[in-house]
This record gives sequence, C-alpha cells and structure tokens, in this order.
Amino acid sequence: MEFDKNEVKKKIKEELIKVKENIITLKDLTQPISPENAIGRVSRMDAINNKSINEASLAQSEDKLKKLESALERIDDKEFGLCVRCKKPIPLGRIMLMPQSNKCVNCA
Repeated sequence: MEFDKNEVKKKIKEELIKVKENIITLKDLTQPISPENAIGRVSRMDAINNKSINEASLAQSEDKLKKLESALERIDDKEFGLCVRCKKPIPLGRIMLMPQSNKCVNCA
C-alpha cells in the first residue's frame, strides 16, 4: 500500500482528539434528569428524549474511539489499508475521511 503513514497517523490522532472532546460533552449531556427540576411535563419529556439521543451519540462516539485506537495500533502492519473482507486496497481518500475504516466502500 502506497501512502504516507505519517500523514494517516496525524489524521488519526486529530480524530482521536475530536472524538474524546465529543465524548466529554456527551457525557455531560447524558446526566440523569432530576425529577425535582422545575420544568413542565412537555419540557421534561423533551429533555428525556434529548438525553436518549445523546446516549446513542455517546455510544457511537465510544465505538469510533475504539476503532481509531485500533487503527493507530495497526498502522504499521502490512495489512493496514487493505480491506478485511476482499483484501483490496482501501483508497487513500476513504482512509483520510474515515481512518477507522477497515473495509473498502464496496464491502462496507
């Protein structure tokens, strides 16, 4: 696979920082909603709905974090940049856009 591993490492590290910051924010947004909050019933239902949406986003961000960390560990492997399913090279554009991806577009 012909690409600049240092450039990809830099991209992965940048993504790791963004995802970790996002996780901190989402953890704050997913705190329990106190029943003694003086908000109306509809506002409370909205807050509970928003909390569940943020919890789903938090789970996705934590999954992305694990995949990015794994990609950073695997970057020096000779298999890095090859699709785990079809073994064809993953285009550099996809790697730069989604460095945690281990499949080509066709297999994903």
